[in-house]
Amino acid sequence: MPMGHTATEQAGSGGLTATEHRLANGLRVVLSEDPLTPVAAVCLWYDVGSRHEVKGRTGLAHLFEHLMFQGSAQVKGNGHFELVQGAGGSLNGTTSFERTNYFETMPAHELELALWLEADRMGSLLTALDDESMENQRDVVKNERRQRYDNVPYGTAFERLTAMAYPEGHPYHHTPIGSMADLDAASLEDARAFFRTYYAPNNAVLSIVGDIDPGQTLAWVEKYFGSIPSHDGKRPPRDGTLPEIIGGELREVVQEEVPSRALMAAYRLPHDGTREADAADLALTVLGGGESSRLYNRLVRRDRSAVAAGFGLLRLAGAPSLGWLDVKTSGGVEVPAIESAIDEELARFAAEGPTPEEMERAQAQLEREWLDRLATVSGRADELCRFAVLFGDPQLALTAVQRVLEITPQEVQAVAQARLRPDNRAVLVYEPTEPAETADEAADDAADNDEEEAAR
Repeated sequence: MPMGHTATEQAGSGGLTATEHRLANGLRVVLSEDPLTPVAAVCLWYDVGSRHEVKGRTGLAHLFEHLMFQGSAQVKGNGHFELVQGAGGSLNGTTSFERTNYFETMPAHELELALWLEADRMGSLLTALDDESMENQRDVVKNERRQRYDNVPYGTAFERLTAMAYPEGHPYHHTPIGSMADLDAASLEDARAFFRTYYAPNNAVLSIVGDIDPGQTLAWVEKYFGSIPSHDGKRPPRDGTLPEIIGGELREVVQEEVPSRALMAAYRLPHDGTREADAADLALTVLGGGESSRLYNRLVRRDRSAVAAGFGLLRLAGAPSLGWLDVKTSGGVEVPAIESAIDEELARFAAEGPTPEEMERAQAQLEREWLDRLATVSGRADELCRFAVLFGDPQLALTAVQRVLEITPQEVQAVAQARLRPDNRAVLVYEPTEPAETADEAADDAADNDEEEAAR
């Protein structure tokens, strides 16, 4: 099959560059040469996540992430892990609302192995997918759900808040982990159909970053991926459009065995890829991004009503992003007192906007985070894939820092005024089933236990 690729190149952040290519079967390839360290990162994003799932079959995207490590035509069982780690590399995969990704970081001279492994499972996983591997990984995912969601304090908060912020029937209403019932209901044929639809080269972006020879790398990509057929049966994800404002506060109170009361809230914010999303990111950084933020200073330092307070942005491209507020109370402090202080700070911020010092600090903080991601070969490979899959242009990853630095204080204030309002949030309150111990009570209990131990 002929390569049939096109290539473009553009300088980006700190002189970083990326070239883009497309195989005849539709696979998009992004290369970024970086000879500073003798390693190479391989990152493969498939344009499929939980937003592509249908009711009754939630969790298939995440289940498939696990099935991709169960062996393929020429790599049996756990061989993918064994071969990569045996060559001195590291690897993993993750699933989100909007994509599933797989990635390896290898010694540069082992790059060909990583490409062969990814191509083998893209092209031949179905030959190895059987009832035994399906049951094995179904149990693994269900156990992951228990360990990360159902059996840890505050573990279901993300699931509960997204279900409130995105109404029933919305493609983002359920989280990637899926439900136990749906995981039980998924059949081997469901999994095979899912793979045939979404795990095709024309539904993927492959980025390779590091100490690479671009010509040799492209030759390997063509050799291993070029003969994999494309698939045209994919349906576009369901429309995730929603009103900008929820239209009234939503609230749920949960009584569980948790260490302390907690107040969490999700605000609908602008879609990722817009100036407004960057402005929202800066607003949340000023308000709740670390120990110099307004909410931390007010709740933890000044009022001492909380032991932790943070506010961050979950960027989403196909639906409104989420502003995620998380406050853990201290001692016997009641939630209404915390909520009143938060509303006061948000109202003040909407009225006044950020100070010049806050704006400078927030932009420096986001700039540092971006540069840290782009500085590692694995982080840059992931960002190149993200912008290629979600926005059609990997080069946007290399100019993201500049876009953040161009945002004005007026834009930050405007997004706070428009979105950080009580009628645009879903609120989740955790109340301990037993009265939360104060620090003094906990210390007394510990002392009593020590005395009992000594007496024995």
